[in-house]
Amino acid sequence: MQRLIPYRRDLKVRAQELRKNMTLAELALWDKIRRKSLGVEFHRQVPLLDYIVDFYCHEIGLAIEIDGSIHDNQVMQDGIRQGRLEEKGVHFLRFKNEEVFEEIDAVLTAIEDKIQESL
Repeated sequence: MQRLIPYRRDLKVRAQELRKNMTLAELALWDKIRRKSLGVEFHRQVPLLDYIVDFYCHEIGLAIEIDGSIHDNQVMQDGIRQGRLEEKGVHFLRFKNEEVFEEIDAVLTAIEDKIQESL
């Protein structure tokens, strides 16, 4: 079931910029989840409400966030943002950069488990 979640139109340009300048961790994960390689389609840097999530699957309402060191100082803001999106039915998975680089198989297993749970 696809959920249409409104977003601020001005975020579209910012999302395009973020797609062109993905972090190394985002690129590493994108390489593994693109082209429906896990059975569902993910999109990069997707505007939802007043935010942009790193990866989003409309089909199951799953957002994946890759948290670099910048997120260490904005835990509260991330929690508020995630809570607002969860109120709209979005499910979240969060991984640290280090997990993507050092434990990619575990990250993919967690994503696959969440996909199966959501289908």
